Amino acid sequence: MSEAKRFEPRSRARRRALQAVYQWQMTGQDPRQILEQFHSAQDMSGVDEAHFETLLLGISSGCAGLDQELQPFLDRPMEQVDLMEQVVLRIGAFELLNCPESPFRVVVDECVDLAHRFGSEQGHAYVNAVLDKAAKEWRPLEAGKPVTS
Repeated sequence: MSEAKRFEPRSRARRRALQAVYQWQMTGQDPRQILEQFHSAQDMSGVDEAHFETLLLGISSGCAGLDQELQPFLDRPMEQVDLMEQVVLRIGAFELLNCPESPFRVVVDECVDLAHRFGSEQGHAYVNAVLDKAAKEWRPLEAGKPVTS
């Protein structure tokens, strides 16, 4: 199985999570209701549903902590970041911090792609800069940063 095919279900999970987290942020709706809604109304074929659920529930329950972890890499408070970029940054931060099986480069690249497709005009560049810096701190060995003791 090619590398791209192997990660495709996760890619689809990230796209669905982007929609679901955005809905949660906009409406304040219970994340479990959003999950039920997605399972009944969305085509979930080819989606890593467990990863989708992990992202939505993990981000919604740990949002303040994710924002706190991201803040050192932001040039402004999170609430001043475009809403769609907030969603993408939270997805990236959650995966970088909690999903070591997802290679950091895949997470960053996929988040940049999501921001490019759904965010503001230069949002993808901002997401790339923030998540790249975060990955170097959070996953220094994988990101190739020398580890200081």
